[in-house]
Amino acid sequence: MKPDKMKVAVLAGGVSGEREISERSGAAVAKALRSVGVRVIEVDVKTRAADVPAGTDICFLCLHGAYGEDGTIQTELDAKGIVYTGSGAEASALAFDKMKAKEAMAVAGVPLAEGMEWNQENDWAPPYVLKPVADGSSLGVHLVRNEEEAKRAKKEAKAWKGSMMIERLIEGAEMTVGILGDKALPVVEVRPGKGFYDFSNKYTVGATQYLCPAPIDKEKAIVYQELALKAHQALGCEVVSRVDLMVDQGGQAVVLEVNTLPGMTDLSLLPRAGRAAGIDFASLCLRIMELSWARSRKGVAS
Repeated sequence: MKPDKMKVAVLAGGVSGEREISERSGAAVAKALRSVGVRVIEVDVKTRAADVPAGTDICFLCLHGAYGEDGTIQTELDAKGIVYTGSGAEASALAFDKMKAKEAMAVAGVPLAEGMEWNQENDWAPPYVLKPVADGSSLGVHLVRNEEEAKRAKKEAKAWKGSMMIERLIEGAEMTVGILGDKALPVVEVRPGKGFYDFSNKYTVGATQYLCPAPIDKEKAIVYQELALKAHQALGCEVVSRVDLMVDQGGQAVVLEVNTLPGMTDLSLLPRAGRAAGIDFASLCLRIMELSWARSRKGVAS
């Protein structure tokens, strides 16, 4: 089925701490799809039970964080026989749990920063990163470089509702690579004006500089793209993802995480990478729908 013949429900909002960003992603996607003649219904998801309109051909998922990216909504839609964008339930759940994702990527030989689940008995010497095992938009992330920061980070970590993990801090350049289908998009270098790429720097206009394509030589760009694609595939992801990397002073890259429902706002990284590859925003949305429809048809008799 062609996208312009589909009835599309754009699901946004959600119940996580990323609700506002999800709303912005959903509004941007809905506007883009309408601009190319697609029939769109915007659905504001306010509980862990999305009300999908009757006759919907495909759900365009813009739900960031828990319920949206952790495989829950995917499982619900699978049970109802409703097609949706992005990876399936199993890959979504795996990628959302950073510890389980690390294990799967390690088996595949993906270079990673050393890390483990955190508890009060873990007493690493700084520098390190303390962050939630399952959350997005850098919510709850603490970069710890000294004992004073460690004390503050651990105090806040104890109050966090979910599990936390501790990971070696790698100082260097922040890179991200979007995956569309089975191909890696141009590498984006992320340069926060102050601190690290936290929630504020991600979603405040002018707070971060984005360089796309990243100012690196072609050989390194290819290495980073291949690494991102390897991580994407190691988790069983399909259709689209965004893979975040850290590159140390020696140019060696490690994968931090794989995001299965990347942001789709005007500041988001995947659309920037798409534009650098010659794919405008509306075309990117259409391509995600086409690939997702094809994913849903696998194994279905013609």
